[in-house]
Amino acid sequence: MPSEVVDHLSEAESWELLNATEVGRLAVNIAGHPDIFPINYIVDGNQLVFRTAPGTKLAGAVLGHYVAFEIDGYMPERREAWSVIVKGSATEIDGMQERFDAEDLPLFSWIASPKPNFVRITPSSITGRRYHLTDRSEPDLS
Repeated sequence: MPSEVVDHLSEAESWELLNATEVGRLAVNIAGHPDIFPINYIVDGNQLVFRTAPGTKLAGAVLGHYVAFEIDGYMPERREAWSVIVKGSATEIDGMQERFDAEDLPLFSWIASPKPNFVRITPSSITGRRYHLTDRSEPDLS
């Protein structure tokens, strides 16, 4: 792919996009099978934090330990799209002081059901790409 089509983002640029976005997709391994969940999250230092209820998402995130997390966006005025992928480990926040700290984060459930569990993703790698889109709206079918 020509370099003018895709730019690799620096880690700092990727963190800027992570800080500016609230929703992403969490990929986990459930009994040897991949599963993906939409989550709202917040950046806390150099980690990501999200809330969840007990269940498949929580178990897949913290029992499998390794997760992938992805955000993306589209800027039509600039004819650009972007994607950031975080890979790392997930742990449930359960220590008393760390739990109090998580409760103080401006992170709220978007739905009415209780989300009492906090999970922290510690990145081992962060990659980002910016895609420069064509001016044509129809796909090239040739």
